[in-house]
This record gives sequence, C-alpha cells and structure tokens, in this order.
Amino acid sequence: MTDYERYLRTVELLALQKTPREMVHRDELLFQTVHQSSELWLKHAAFEMEEAAQRIGQQDLALAARLLRRAGLGLRLVAAQLEMLEQMSPWDYRLIRRVLGTGSGFDSPGFAATQHAAEAVYTAFRELLSERGLSLVEVYQRSDEHHAAYQVAELLIDWDERLALWRLHHLKIVERTIGNEATGTRGTLVSVLRDLTAQRCFPELWQVRDQLTQLAQQQSDEGNGGQKNE
Repeated sequence: MTDYERYLRTVELLALQKTPREMVHRDELLFQTVHQSSELWLKHAAFEMEEAAQRIGQQDLALAARLLRRAGLGLRLVAAQLEMLEQMSPWDYRLIRRVLGTGSGFDSPGFAATQHAAEAVYTAFRELLSERGLSLVEVYQRSDEHHAAYQVAELLIDWDERLALWRLHHLKIVERTIGNEATGTRGTLVSVLRDLTAQRCFPELWQVRDQLTQLAQQQSDEGNGGQKNE
C-alpha cells in the first residue's frame, strides 16, 4: 500500500460503494458517488463554519471570513454535483428507488450539521454586533468603516443564496425524475420541496435590504422637500 492510499484511506473509501454484483442498476454507482461526496463536502463546510463561529467570538473576523468563504465554496460544489443526477433516466431511477427504502435527503447528516453550524455562526455574529453597539443597517450603511463585519454578513448571504439555489436545483431534478405530483421516498410531496425553496437561513440579512431601500427612499423624499417621486 502506498502512502497516498494509506493517508487517504482509499481502500475503505472505495469499498463504500456497491459492487457490480450488488447493484440493481449500474447508475447506483453514480447515485452513491454523488451523495457520498456531497456528505463529505457538507461535513467540511460544517467544520469550517463551526470554527468561523469561534473566530467571530474571538473578534477574528478576517479568519472567520476566510473559513466562511471555504464553506460557501463547498456548498457550491455540492450543488454542482446535482448535474450528474440529471444524467439518470427517470425510468431507470425507479429501480434505484426500490432499494432506497425510505432513504431521503431530509436524513442527510451533513446537511443537518451545516444547519446547526450556520445557527452558531449567526448567533456569534449577532453577539459581536451587540458588543460593538452596531445594527445591521449601520454595518451596511458604513461598510467601509465596518468592512470586516460587512464581509462576514455578505458571506452569510452568499451561503443562504447558494443554499436556496441548491434547493431549487434539487427540486427541479426531483420534478424531472419523478414528476410534479409524486411523493418522495419518505412520502413527502414534491410541493413540500417547492415550499422549502422560499426558506431563508438568515432572514434578518435579507430584511435589512428592505430597510436600506426604505431609508434611501426617505432620504430622497426629504431631499425633495418631502414630496414623493411619482
């Protein structure tokens, strides 16, 4: 065994997929590869976000931003892998679905870990702003002055946006594979997945955009002598 194989544990790693003799369809390798590699990237993303939360608590926003950037890139890679699932025939997938049982993406340990990590990051970020006596509006209004905090906020928005795009892409794959009115392996309606695409991980960071727009409009109205633009 080479050092490469030993360090990366390739024997164990490559034994985690079904052998050709065990497969009910050859696309099981594709299906398992996509999902297993996704779990690895999600594990890594959660790992980076957990440390980012600690770094924010230590006022080290520069390193926190670097870690959040890594986490966001990991999520982007997870979303990109979904294209491989589009290469499966809807009819062939029915064979794989039989052996999935009630297996569902809702049971993903990697996704659950990123959700908990994201909550920890945002809690740490809110506590930091409170300690500094800053509101989100102030961070955005004076982004040059509060550059580090602004960068963290924008990286969190990046994460949320990529999460929404991932969910949307996943929804479209489900629709093109099993249809719009079918149920998933756990009995979940496709409409539930559609509703999830509207969810936000950091709603306050989206709401601050509305607040900034309203403030800008108020300032514009005041500059026009209180007369609103038609």
